[in-house]
Amino acid sequence: MTVYHKLHIPSVPQPKAMLELIKPITWFPPMWAYLCGIVSAGVSPWSAWPLVVLGVVLAGPVVCGMSQAANDWCDRHVDAVNEPQRPIPSGRIPGRWGLWIALAMSVLSLTLGWLLGPWGFAATVAGVLAAWAYSAEPIRLKRSGWWGPGLVGLCYEGLPWFTGAAVLSQGLPTFPVIAMALLYAFGAHGIMTLNDFKALEGDRQHGVRSLPVTLGPEVAARVACTVMGLAQALVISLLLIWDRPYHAILVALLLFWQVRCMSTLLADPKGRAPWYNATGIAMYVSGMMITAFAIRTLDSVP
Repeated sequence: MTVYHKLHIPSVPQPKAMLELIKPITWFPPMWAYLCGIVSAGVSPWSAWPLVVLGVVLAGPVVCGMSQAANDWCDRHVDAVNEPQRPIPSGRIPGRWGLWIALAMSVLSLTLGWLLGPWGFAATVAGVLAAWAYSAEPIRLKRSGWWGPGLVGLCYEGLPWFTGAAVLSQGLPTFPVIAMALLYAFGAHGIMTLNDFKALEGDRQHGVRSLPVTLGPEVAARVACTVMGLAQALVISLLLIWDRPYHAILVALLLFWQVRCMSTLLADPKGRAPWYNATGIAMYVSGMMITAFAIRTLDSVP
């Protein structure tokens, strides 16, 4: 049976497997964050719609897709334990094809990033370097339950937001834009910690010190909820300080419902983490866009 299986491993990747490798479901957060940056810049997107479209494609399918391919290649041994059905451990992407795909997409990312101008290119370089630093030896920041989720949160939410605003305004974004991008990136640390629950057993076996591994599921979930809640509480406070009370109320209402969802999550963190990712996170990212509209007319702060 084993010999027969090995004889039928394809020599080239299946198209469906290549699409699965770059995980389209993960593209939404950076694409959304880039759009938040566009909105927060306070510049009409219609005047530069090619940069809007190019940036969304670059943030999602290209850079995020590249990061997923790189992560799957570097994690192939861990995935053989956690998710053996994934493209590389299952053999649907054979040999070193996973590595070649990740490297080719890195080059494509930098090429498209160059078309976004100096700010867009610099952000793309940072994103590509961060993707490899997260997954690849000897750096492999994902081994840390603190640095790994922090880096991913920054690249999923903060960096695309900053890039969208910088590309459209053709310069350094204002302080409110940078502050909100960083706060939502900080809160995304909690989202990434919850995402680590699905890889708990493989991470434990292969020395990946995620927070669910080092702190246990219950404590890790509480840390994640605290980080997400604190980030949004600071956003609300700044919106009030900057005289945006209606937007602050809307974000506060979203946070209130997230807290209710968090109470359900904490009753069974390991079992309900996927459920929270489908409910609470939707409210988190909705608050991002509300915040972007709130600050788009803020040229300076008092």
